[in-house]
Amino acid sequence: MKRADVLLISIVLIAALAFLVPRWLSNDADKGGPGKELKANITVDGKLFKTITLTKEEQTIEVRTERGYNILKVHDYGVEMFDADCPDKVCLGFGFITLPKQTIVCLPHRVLVEIASAAGEDEVDGYVQ
Repeated sequence: MKRADVLLISIVLIAALAFLVPRWLSNDADKGGPGKELKANITVDGKLFKTITLTKEEQTIEVRTERGYNILKVHDYGVEMFDADCPDKVCLGFGFITLPKQTIVCLPHRVLVEIASAAGEDEVDGYVQ
């Protein structure tokens, strides 16, 4: 290895750390946990089906419609789509969500799960003139 190779590797490592360190040091103020009452809204066909509080304890919620069923699992202050009988099963790929504004969508069953903010009101992102 030459001096230029070592310099290039060093620059790449420093750039990678510049992106990773803020993630490790960030406070999880928006994340759910004890004292932070995050809620998830479950809508079916655009109508509110149920509002659930995200808790550490595990609970299972079944959403049955004429199109099929979805099973949600709430645990560790988050929610995930555990099972569904839709043909493509894309909704299972959304994973475990824990932050406000994150969503899980099942299009064949028209089910939407969205985490709402703890305050219940949306904050303004910015103003445009």
